[in-house]
Formats: sequence, structure tokens, C-alpha cells
Amino acid sequence: MEFTSVAEFDSEFDKLLKKYRSLEEDLKVLKAVLVKYPRGYEPFALRIPGLGIETEIYKVKHFRCKALNRGSRSGIRVIYAYLEAKQEIKFVEIYYKEKGDVDCNKERIQKYFT
Repeated sequence: MEFTSVAEFDSEFDKLLKKYRSLEEDLKVLKAVLVKYPRGYEPFALRIPGLGIETEIYKVKHFRCKALNRGSRSGIRVIYAYLEAKQEIKFVEIYYKEKGDVDCNKERIQKYFT
């Protein structure tokens, strides 16, 4: 399985990494899980419906961040695309869920996957 990311993801990741120092290691753990379960499983990761594209887009809701010390309910969300034909997972978005939780940045998904 190959892992790649869009430029916006890299920027968001770097910004969060300054605040949550364990994020780099936490992402490695996520990648190991995604090798086994690229389509995720409930409640860990859910497919985002209604985007009007063929590419499978998933949202990781149970991301473990050691720096936050809250287990899998850290509040960090990761959006990724699973490209089965290429055996690739492309990270699209990462953010910290504060009060309300949005589905994803649909404009960004349309930009890269239409």
C-alpha cells in the first residue's frame, strides 16, 4: 500500500504537529491499521456518502493521539481517499474537531478527485 497526501494536508499536518508532538508517530500507527483495513470499519472510519464521485472517501473518527491522552476519542479527524486500482491511500484533510464536526472539505475533494 502506498501512502501519499495532498499539499493542503501536509500544511495542516505541520500546523497540528507543532501543537501535538506525537502526531507523526500517531500517523504511522494509523497507516499500519489502514494497510489491513483500507476501507476502515465502524466506528473507526466511515465512508462519506453523497459526494457524487467514484473515489471512495473515508473519515477517521477514532484517531489515537498520544499527546491529547484521550485514547481513540482525541478529536482529531483524518479524511482520506482509497484508490483501490493503484493500491494507494491519499490523505486529504486533517483537523482537530472543536465544537461542531463537519463532514469534510468537499471543495478540496472535488478539486482532486473529479
